[in-house]
Amino acid sequence: MEKVLVTGGCGLIGRHICSGLLKKGYEVIAIDREESGYNEGKLHYSSVECPPTDKNTIAEVFENNKFDIVIHAACTVDNDMGPIVTDKQMSDSAAVDKFIYRYAMTESVKKFVLLSTDQVYQFPKTREPIREDSDLKPISNYAVMKYNSEKALVKEMQHHKEVLCCIIRFSPVYTLNFTDNLVSKITDPKDGSLFVYGQGQYGFQFCCVHNLVDFILCFVKNAEGHNYAGVYNMSDKLLTTAADIISFMREKHRLGAVMQKSSGGAISKLKGLFGGGKDEKTNYRYLDMSKLENNNMLDHTKASKFVNFRWDIHNTK
Repeated sequence: MEKVLVTGGCGLIGRHICSGLLKKGYEVIAIDREESGYNEGKLHYSSVECPPTDKNTIAEVFENNKFDIVIHAACTVDNDMGPIVTDKQMSDSAAVDKFIYRYAMTESVKKFVLLSTDQVYQFPKTREPIREDSDLKPISNYAVMKYNSEKALVKEMQHHKEVLCCIIRFSPVYTLNFTDNLVSKITDPKDGSLFVYGQGQYGFQFCCVHNLVDFILCFVKNAEGHNYAGVYNMSDKLLTTAADIISFMREKHRLGAVMQKSSGGAISKLKGLFGGGKDEKTNYRYLDMSKLENNNMLDHTKASKFVNFRWDIHNTK
């Protein structure tokens, strides 16, 4: 039985990764600042409670276990960070990244998966899909933090080319019950009111957590040889429209009044709500109107070798 370490394994994303791994017959050890209870008591599962900066405890976990696979999901915003990513959190993330990379590469790890973000891309002004080799230009603190994580991993990998390494750049996540990322796209950040422009037939790229987990499970099970190493885009197959979000929230949850704004020049007018301030640089959920206006999508061709993106806002669980 292969043994897997999942950092950030008790957060929103991490606990679903652990659950999927357990169902596939792996032994799983999760590290997080506190146990969520989601997988507690399951066969072949254990967790270690410690903050990501506790190097002594993390070192002890590595020294006492022979891991075949490491999935590094710590310091993702939907784990245990709030919507604003601070300079201290960026610094802490960088320190734990380098420490975990160094330990993993000096042990018996065969595969290493890093969770990153699609925010590292410089979104083009054309309608071309965004591929793994597209230009990078991280803007928000979260995007800069994850880009630095990627660079640190690539640097460490230069000395350990035998390890099969995967970087996943995924869109903002959601599940049936985790809807913060969805609702943020129809929320005016100035006063917290809900709005939609026109009929809401404009879209956003999201990633159902279960699509992300499916990809990770398929990668750790099936990826062999260094042809499979590298960067993978991950998101739902299609854009999620503002109208989809409103319908979903009204059907599955409670949703207050939604203001309908005029479609005439609405996008240009709305840009003034979201641009120019410090929060735009630090808030990972900020509404980037240029992405909306250009309707860019991530290219899924590479990831589709492993997963068929069967989940979306209409069937998420």
